[in-house]
Amino acid sequence: MANAITPRERVRTALQHKQPDATPHNVGFTVRAQEKLAAYVQDPEYLDKLGNHLCGLSPATPNAWEEVKPGYWRDEFGVVWNRNVDRDIGMVEIFLLEDPASLDSYEFPDPHLPERFAHYPATLAQNQHLYLTQNIGFSLFERAWTLRGMENLLVDMVERPSFVEELLDRIVEFNLGLLEEGLKYEIDGCHFGDDWGQQHGLIMGPRRWRQFLKPRLAKQYAKVKEAGKSVSIHSCGRVWELLPDFIEIGIDVFNPFQPEVIDVFEAKEKYGDRLSFYGGISTQKTLPYGTPDDVKREVRTLIERVGKDGGYILSPAHATPGDVPPENMVALLEAIWEQYD
Repeated sequence: MANAITPRERVRTALQHKQPDATPHNVGFTVRAQEKLAAYVQDPEYLDKLGNHLCGLSPATPNAWEEVKPGYWRDEFGVVWNRNVDRDIGMVEIFLLEDPASLDSYEFPDPHLPERFAHYPATLAQNQHLYLTQNIGFSLFERAWTLRGMENLLVDMVERPSFVEELLDRIVEFNLGLLEEGLKYEIDGCHFGDDWGQQHGLIMGPRRWRQFLKPRLAKQYAKVKEAGKSVSIHSCGRVWELLPDFIEIGIDVFNPFQPEVIDVFEAKEKYGDRLSFYGGISTQKTLPYGTPDDVKREVRTLIERVGKDGGYILSPAHATPGDVPPENMVALLEAIWEQYD
């Protein structure tokens, strides 16, 4: 890439809703997709040539994950995940707060442990050319349901609202501790992962999202904004009706921007002057089922229409899944790279 501008500068320009020299990009792969691509290109250094623009720092302790038996991993919250099928995330085996009364005795991890942040200085020093974020996954609703169980938590929102509020407040307290420590470093922003949507709408519905989640999300995001940093969020699913709420509570960047459930061009037209988008390349249709030419055409259209006047980070709508043909993965990258020539 011959341009003198750094990826970090390019992202900053785009998030100011100004036209950068090229649309910034960030492409991720699931474990299976990485294996397929590596075998296809027969170049062990291929993934090092992606030219991604983002660098995320995770405030996890070095021993945050422990393999308790083959394929089963325990996280620092004590939740055990079965990764025998899904090697990227897994499925929860046992919900620790099956009994709501157990919340009183449940101890959250310490967000202020120095070892969480021991790797930050070296990572930041090595990646000054990239846009740097602290990433907090499972940042509210997801953390709650992994402890309590999805069905239980949704019933609790109706039958035990005070319990839900107490659990969510405990999670927010933990996250605020992570933010307090992470914002001491020279990062550009904070990225929060928390899936609220499914293919046809919100999991808990808009009323309860606004009742239980919105004020607590706003509290977390405000801490980031007060530090002069950007807020980006990840929520899969159809969350179209929340885009005005996102703007209201200080979100700068919305990911994954799934084209199957959100009209990406309408979103750009209606909200693109106040909200940036990150994602947009179809992982449910074009990448797995299209031709290489289809993939290149979609990438070029997104650059032209959504990338216009900034406000866009080009990316698949999620980590590239394992069912994508390697030819399409290569086409995706080639279409991205050609704009830098």
